Amino acid sequence: MKAVLLLFLFSCFVYTTDARNRKVKIITSKGTIVVQLSNKTPKHRDNFVKLVKQRYYNGILFHRVIKQFMIQAGDDSTKNAIPGKRYGSGGLSNKIPAEFDSSLFHKRGVLAAARDNNPEKASSGSHFYIVQGKIHSDSSLNNIEEKRLGGRKLPLHHRAVYKTVGGTPHLDQNYTVFGEVVKGMEVVDTIAQAERDQYDRPKEDIRIIKMKLKRKFLFF
Repeated sequence: MKAVLLLFLFSCFVYTTDARNRKVKIITSKGTIVVQLSNKTPKHRDNFVKLVKQRYYNGILFHRVIKQFMIQAGDDSTKNAIPGKRYGSGGLSNKIPAEFDSSLFHKRGVLAAARDNNPEKASSGSHFYIVQGKIHSDSSLNNIEEKRLGGRKLPLHHRAVYKTVGGTPHLDQNYTVFGEVVKGMEVVDTIAQAERDQYDRPKEDIRIIKMKLKRKFLFF
């Protein structure tokens, strides 16, 4: 009877490799961060899933961290990093077309794609950052709208989040947001507060030990 029950339960679910609704564990030398990838940015989602499966990020550093702003990684040359050297120019050369969605903005904890200064605002094929950010006042947000967003107004809901949860509003609609931290934000805070050099590289190497997809099952 037990064998029949176990067989029935096993037949009720299957493991799926579908990229949708994926969560990724980022296991770092400072702790584990779990991010949920967005289905509203499928090109970025699928690219990130592919690189995680290829173990691209395993062993690389968070090469740039700025308190109350963000932590950044994606340069695979940091796997064999030289002390004191500036990093950030390495990584994959391909670009991902920008995927802007009005519901995705730079609140505290979002996962977004870094990029160079290209007119299409296309993202780096490997560099990403996680926003720590800070809480803003109305006057601060008004100043950002005028001087950093070219007069573009932030939605009222976004303003409310920036005044309570925090974030980096001047990046909105300029860099693609493609996920969000769902566990381990305290690890992001620890990394962001690391002592750093003149290049914003942590003086103590902070490494991504490995990334892995959280197992996902479909039940029938």
